[in-house]
Amino acid sequence: MSSSEQAPVPSATASPSVDGNPSPRDAQARAPLSRHLILLCVVAILVGLDLWSKSAVFSWFQDPEAQAALPRSERGHPRFPILGDWLGFMLNLNYGAAFGKGGSMPWLLVGGRCVAAVFLTVLIYRTPMGQRVYLSALVLILSGALGNLYDNFTFAPAPDLPGVQAGRPFGPVRDFIDVYFYGWDWHFPTFNIADSCITVGAILLLLSGLGASREPAGAAPESGAA
Repeated sequence: MSSSEQAPVPSATASPSVDGNPSPRDAQARAPLSRHLILLCVVAILVGLDLWSKSAVFSWFQDPEAQAALPRSERGHPRFPILGDWLGFMLNLNYGAAFGKGGSMPWLLVGGRCVAAVFLTVLIYRTPMGQRVYLSALVLILSGALGNLYDNFTFAPAPDLPGVQAGRPFGPVRDFIDVYFYGWDWHFPTFNIADSCITVGAILLLLSGLGASREPAGAAPESGAA
């Protein structure tokens, strides 16, 4: 080899493993970021659907003519029946979390939603695309958290509501889907699409954990070497 010739210098980004397969770091670097961006677009669509539905139903119910035409529930609230008396639309402002709990700790409640939203976003970015059930659960829970956070930060509390503490730092979450089980004489707490996303996401998260626990503990990944 002449003095003018130089040996090829290996690229700084190439780091093949001993058996010739790409290292996990290289595989993560080549993971298409666009797929994770698509998941975040799905989150945006679900949040938009939640906000649109709440805005549309609340605007319709607040129209004086619509209120006069709506039937009343057993407690006197305007309620629009969809499937008889079992399923309908009825307005409700929720200052707490699920089932109205946690309303006395607004900073803890809203702060927990903010932390959860950031944590879920990081998890979505770092989770491999092959874990579809797990990713679907994360997307649904994140969508629900963001939809409810929007209400917390954009709607001022109504101090004239009975049983609501005046001067609260955050606004209520708008709920409108009302379910009543007449066979058991039980009224399910009013909810919204964001709450539905969180519930379905939690179920999928549980199912993904059960599926992972059934995998053989000693199973090793297949090697690419012959």
